Amino acid sequence: MFKITTIKAAIPSIGIFPLSNNKTSSSSRFFGASPDVFPPFMLKEMEKIQDPFARKLVSRIEMLPVELSVSKNRIMSSCVTPIVQETANPLVLLHGFDSSCLEWRYTLPLLEQAGFEAWAVDILGWGFNNLEMLPLCNVEAKRDHLFQFWKSYIKRPMLLVGPSLGAAVAIDFAINHPEAVDKLILINASVYSEGTGNLSKLPRSVAFAGVSLLKSLPLRFYATNLAFEALPFDTCLEWTYITRLHCLLPWWEEATVDFMIDGGYNVSSQINQVMKKTLLISGENDRIIDSKLAVRLHCELPNAIIRQISNCGHIPHVEKPEAVASLITNFVPRDKRLALPSILEQQGKVLINH
Repeated sequence: MFKITTIKAAIPSIGIFPLSNNKTSSSSRFFGASPDVFPPFMLKEMEKIQDPFARKLVSRIEMLPVELSVSKNRIMSSCVTPIVQETANPLVLLHGFDSSCLEWRYTLPLLEQAGFEAWAVDILGWGFNNLEMLPLCNVEAKRDHLFQFWKSYIKRPMLLVGPSLGAAVAIDFAINHPEAVDKLILINASVYSEGTGNLSKLPRSVAFAGVSLLKSLPLRFYATNLAFEALPFDTCLEWTYITRLHCLLPWWEEATVDFMIDGGYNVSSQINQVMKKTLLISGENDRIIDSKLAVRLHCELPNAIIRQISNCGHIPHVEKPEAVASLITNFVPRDKRLALPSILEQQGKVLINH
């Protein structure tokens, strides 16, 4: 009989820690460059966002060229490259549906502190990838993009982390490219929906109208509020701006419609083919994915363990980053730790808790 272990974060979540003004401090090494220095391709709307973790992660986003084999398009692909370099299997952090690498703004620094080589990668069609050439952004293209990225830059079996729909991306990838995956970590996995369903049958003009609504501020605010546990209004609004940022890119609508019309991910019949060791992380109070589906997934995966985070909604790596980092570290223990003092010990008490 399996057991769901409920854990709590070591400190209240989410905490915003006071940061040193010294740009050469060890904390700045983990959290990135100056929060006021953004890459030239970043949207000017980023200046409105105050969250220091989002600002610092944006300062680390790079564009790496990836040539797709399915279309021969060369895509300048957005990602956060690792600070820590090691010979062990790297962590590759995906994101959920219509999101970006900024999901990892709180957890990625903690994983780096734990000694992981961690990459945060934007899935083709979402995030901040440059899609000026308007490549196909269907499931096949997304899979090919991730594989070509891995083949060009990572080149070792990876610990692939997929939250929400990113879990379907990870399962699809692991089945088609098992040589590229060492283990899977799936967070509040959305893997039982049958693609985009009837949305795939919509005329393109109607699909574009629906996609335009998808990026509206009221709908995004509602979705953000639904994804978390009792957010204060100001925090919910700030996090809405962060999740909506990539939707302002000129090719976002075309890429999203392309994914919708193609049919999306449908991996439920393939789950039992995943032989990789898998960690399932579930938020106790997820209002988007029924917790029963996490139990079902645990039963159907041949080699999985399941852990639950208490008082947590759909996106634990934003809401309870310390808990997620702890679970990942326990699942894939490091042989070594960085010889740096704890960021929490160094920077003192948490300023803001939710």
